[in-house]
Amino acid sequence: MYLKHFIAQNYRNLEQFDVDFDPNVNIFIGQNAQGKTNLLEAIYFLALTRSHRTSSDKELIAFGQDFANISGHIYKSQVDVSLRVLLSKKGKKVWINRVEQAKLSKYVGQLNAILFSPEDLDLIKGAPSLRRRFMDQEFGQINAEYLYFAGKYKQVLQQKNNYLKQLASGAAHDTLFLDVLSDQLAGVAAEVIVRRFKFLHFLDNYAQNAYTSISSSNEKLKISYRPSVKDITEDDDVETVYQKLLASFQKNKQMELLKKTTLSGPHRDDIEFKLDGKDAHLYGSQGQQRTIALSVKLAEIQLVHHLTSEYPLLLLDDVMSELDHSRQSALLNYIHGKTQTFITTTDLEGISWEIIKKPKVYRIKSGKIYLEEGKMNGR
Repeated sequence: MYLKHFIAQNYRNLEQFDVDFDPNVNIFIGQNAQGKTNLLEAIYFLALTRSHRTSSDKELIAFGQDFANISGHIYKSQVDVSLRVLLSKKGKKVWINRVEQAKLSKYVGQLNAILFSPEDLDLIKGAPSLRRRFMDQEFGQINAEYLYFAGKYKQVLQQKNNYLKQLASGAAHDTLFLDVLSDQLAGVAAEVIVRRFKFLHFLDNYAQNAYTSISSSNEKLKISYRPSVKDITEDDDVETVYQKLLASFQKNKQMELLKKTTLSGPHRDDIEFKLDGKDAHLYGSQGQQRTIALSVKLAEIQLVHHLTSEYPLLLLDDVMSELDHSRQSALLNYIHGKTQTFITTTDLEGISWEIIKKPKVYRIKSGKIYLEEGKMNGR
């Protein structure tokens, strides 16, 4: 899978952006605030129809404009596919091969993209919300069912929490309706949790291999899902998880009424990373934590390939400067010949040119792109 042609109009500072990409490695150089990150964000948005930097789509539309348009031609499974996303003040619309799609879930998954930015290095030591967001974004783009149930869960969770607040304020009195909402929430949550267990199981296997390759150590990496309802296990089916969640909601009903919020479920769950049985969040060095984060990203590439038979795009947003030479080399060796890769950097110094062969190099300046002739070999 690779992105052949890309157009962005009125997307942040990318006013009129039209470019053909190399199917292997594309490098974008330029000073900060010129549009390098905006470009990768736009490619990511073309794939997932949402940004990794903001939850407000309106922020993506250039100042003073009424719309933003992103389109691209991709090549996968030996066929060409055209994709388009139109953002306006009224919302967003998507097209596949010029046919408008009624549901975003029909669109997401046509193009898979894995983004790695300096913020992702906080995946291990950061807050649990970062890891939950990671699961929803990454699993959602490779599985339409997960995307649907994760979205439905957020919707029902908001309904239940709003009703808890109404009960607390005296605006509502029917606690039986609260039980109905808890039942609905448990059903959708069970679907989310079972799929998280499944995908993290695969991710764990691939990440273990990647960590061993990158670190050249004998440390054993283990990634586990940690539900907020402690007796839920990986071996439970959807019905069993549903019953355990429902029991948790009933047990915590009075406390939820007091706190005016739902106290358990996927929105409270977490991922645990261990090295040789020790919590990497608490005991891992910065180097170990960064290697784990990098291993997880590399494992995602393998997971997407396992589930779709296609390698995703890899977007490296100013991350090379955050990695030492050995980790850079391990990353580039791991992806060499597999993925179409997009790298942003302020300069070409420090990149392992012995691994990257004849990349296409562009300069980004004030939201415009220029092909850098004579830079093909990093000189």
